[in-house]
Amino acid sequence: MWLIPALLMLFLAVEAQAGAADKLGYPYIQNYTKQQYRAGNQNWSVARGPDGVMYYGNSSGLLAFDGNNWQLYQMPNKLIVRAVAADEKGRVYAGGFGEIGYWSHDKHGRFRYTSLVDLVPHQHQLNDEVWKIYVDGDKVYFQSFASIFKYQDGKITVVKARHPFLFLHQAGGRYFAEVISKGLYELKDDSLHFIPNSRKLGNSGVLSVLPFSGNRFVIGTAKDGLFIYDGQDFSPWQNEANEYLKTYQLNNGTRINGSYYAFGTILNGVVVLNEQGKLVHRLNKSNGLQNNTVLNLFADRNQNLWAGLDNGIDRVEVNSPLYFYFDKVGNFGTVYSSIIHGDKIYLGTNQGLYYSHWRPGNPNAAQNLDFRMIENSQGQVWELAVVDGELLCGHNEGTFRVEGSGLVKISDVKGGWTIKKLQSDPAVLIQGTYTGLAVYRKKDGHWAFSHRVEGFGEPARNVEQNQTGHIWVGHAYKGLYRLKLSPDLRQVTETRSFDERQGLPGAYKVTISRLFSRLLFSTGKGFYHYNEISNKFTPYQELNSKIGSLATSKRILPATGKKYWFINHGKVALVDMANPQQPRINTNQFNILDGRMVQEYESISKISDFIYLISIDDGFVIYNTDTMPSQSIALPHVLIRKVENTTDKLQLLTETGERADMLQLPYSQNNLRLSFALPYFKQSEVEFQYLLEGYSGKWSPWSSATQKEFTNLGQGEYSFKVRARVSGEVITTATEYRFVVLPPWYATWWAYTLYAVVAVLILWVGRRLYFKKLQRDQQRIQQQLEQEKQEQLRQEAILHEQKLVKIRNEQLKSELSNKSRELASTALNIVNKNELLQNISHEVNKLQDAEGNRLPERQLKKIQKIILEGMSSQNDWELFEKSFNETNANYFKKLKEGYPELTPNDMKLCAYLRMNMSSKEIAALLNITVRGVELRRYRLRKKLNMDPEKNLVEFVMEI
Repeated sequence: MWLIPALLMLFLAVEAQAGAADKLGYPYIQNYTKQQYRAGNQNWSVARGPDGVMYYGNSSGLLAFDGNNWQLYQMPNKLIVRAVAADEKGRVYAGGFGEIGYWSHDKHGRFRYTSLVDLVPHQHQLNDEVWKIYVDGDKVYFQSFASIFKYQDGKITVVKARHPFLFLHQAGGRYFAEVISKGLYELKDDSLHFIPNSRKLGNSGVLSVLPFSGNRFVIGTAKDGLFIYDGQDFSPWQNEANEYLKTYQLNNGTRINGSYYAFGTILNGVVVLNEQGKLVHRLNKSNGLQNNTVLNLFADRNQNLWAGLDNGIDRVEVNSPLYFYFDKVGNFGTVYSSIIHGDKIYLGTNQGLYYSHWRPGNPNAAQNLDFRMIENSQGQVWELAVVDGELLCGHNEGTFRVEGSGLVKISDVKGGWTIKKLQSDPAVLIQGTYTGLAVYRKKDGHWAFSHRVEGFGEPARNVEQNQTGHIWVGHAYKGLYRLKLSPDLRQVTETRSFDERQGLPGAYKVTISRLFSRLLFSTGKGFYHYNEISNKFTPYQELNSKIGSLATSKRILPATGKKYWFINHGKVALVDMANPQQPRINTNQFNILDGRMVQEYESISKISDFIYLISIDDGFVIYNTDTMPSQSIALPHVLIRKVENTTDKLQLLTETGERADMLQLPYSQNNLRLSFALPYFKQSEVEFQYLLEGYSGKWSPWSSATQKEFTNLGQGEYSFKVRARVSGEVITTATEYRFVVLPPWYATWWAYTLYAVVAVLILWVGRRLYFKKLQRDQQRIQQQLEQEKQEQLRQEAILHEQKLVKIRNEQLKSELSNKSRELASTALNIVNKNELLQNISHEVNKLQDAEGNRLPERQLKKIQKIILEGMSSQNDWELFEKSFNETNANYFKKLKEGYPELTPNDMKLCAYLRMNMSSKEIAALLNITVRGVELRRYRLRKKLNMDPEKNLVEFVMEI
């Protein structure tokens, strides 16, 4: 967005300046192009809403601007809005072809259109364009060429004339309308009354009626100039713009600040007059307006003049003390220094030295500048300075004296950065150059180069002399140098350098400034001063603590008296140090200069006690301190312009923060975006700060952002507060917007009711189930007791049975033991019997008869047979087998099943081995020898397929 200021005239002398401008100031023009507002070219009317929002009747519809965003509202059938007006209730009335109505916010905060056409009486149907709308208390007047429609109390009445109207005008509480070819009429009590002598106004058309001093009116006609109506007669108003308005065709007018009059023309922009008829400003495309055809003018309460143009919208700060001159086509490059001297204004740029004639007595001096390069000045110009009436130019190629439109070279030392008088000797100039210091003295009445100072060859961008006579030089990269010169100023006799070791915050780009008579040093981290006693640099807290953020300034430039310019990283402030304990700081007026000056080469020239020439990169600014606002401007409130839901898709909820009901958001739609704006249209830095009570407990940092989005808000009531800060100083009161995030469906009152019903039902069912369960538990307990009783009886029976079994087992064990003993006894008896029989057999063999002869063999065999039968008696074995089976649980059956190839003798041997009987005892039982037993044991092992390492007795015992 290009901000283009314009100026009609500028006077060098203070008296001429104050008298001509009459303290109105120089206009600053801000352009709003159709690329910015994105609507039609033509803007037919302008109005201001009670909340500060500006409305424009645009060829595409109703256009709204809140200071931050543009919004287009289309009329029915996309009509052109020719007229617009706003009342104090927030209604914005609009009119177009065959249409009248108003825009207003409904109860949900949506900006809606309500047509009033149906209220027009049928016999007076609206069939042409509506050109003017005026709000007067509870009455609203709509004017077309055919009729005047008065809307009041929900009804429309119609005023008609025998001939068409031109335009209806409101001035001083009265209404005037020209009936074409009949003269000027006044609207009274819904009827038109002819004003005598009004035919003196001519036939070109009355296009403006404005209140004038002494209950008079200024009447503006299209081609016949301006007239004064005193209530009785009409007389031409002799003023400095009358011929201009006749030539370029007056189209409209408005009053500014109660005593200035702005008139828009069809062909050449706007002129501003004071009550004395003096031409104060003339604004057209050549000095700032986007277009010379002015369709409407509107002056708001904040001293802004709005111009609806045939192509675009312009805002004019009619009370601005600043005038900008821009090099729009790049004719002279970047401006490093500028000054007004004699009848010329000079610009020192990176391309050379330029000049233009400057005639303070000419009303059009400022807008008729034509800069030309001075011959042989090509190259970098660093400084322009007037010393004792001579204009000196510090140049890349040396130093020159400027004489009108020519140059006289006075020094070949390259790079004249800065030149000034020595504090100790005003008859001497000292200059900082690329390669050290140069000295100048007067010769033949002119400043002339004297000599270079020997012994110091460093670049000297900043040069100052302190009260002790030392020369301080600021180096771009090496910190500071303090030089002591010889009495003849030709030689440096002492050099001392300073950097961080002596207390400086850094050695990079240390600048030197003079405040009153004290030298201050800065690197952008606060001001420092030098202590001669300690030979150290210490922060200058007496100043730093009182100027706030300006303490980081890099340069201080003298202004008038005790006023100083502070240059703070591209920002400019004018500080009044009349009371050093409470300096007065002016930054608001200079916000527009932020970043426009050439960094580290800022130049502000004092033209008079009231006027300064400020160099900017592509031009210059003239600042008039005598032109101050006639009244303070109250800041408006921050507006809530949009509230949108961003959960699923962007959904507009409201367009105002003053809706009738509180916004309620479903819990599933708890993502919100709030857009806000400050309808403050002056050039300044606007920042916002917000707080969402119920979400956060502290204000956000200041930011230029104009919207804030909150996501996943919990249920509950919230209060969004937002306030604005203008130029880092003035803070508005907070605007509050309240809304509610409804609880989720499972946390609503009906959900809680359902929960209560369900809870009661659950309790009832639970109670029923509990009692049923109790019955079941009682039955179960009864059954369990019965089961326990039965179990106890069963256990007792088991115990009894176990006791019986135990007794039986003990009996069986006893019987088994007895059987085992019997078996052992039987086996032992058999063994004893067989041994006895064997002994008997042996003894029988020894029997002799009486003669001592051995008995006959026949008798012995008979006895032996009986003995042998006795030893192998089957009865003995059967008895043994029976006893053995009783004690060894059918051992022979198992043995036979496992080893069917065993013979009866083998089984006997197994039985005897199981009883752990020795081979000898087995031999007696089997009636064989011990050797025979061993042989049988061997055969038995083979039949049992035994491991050779296995013990036979253990094996048969394990079967």
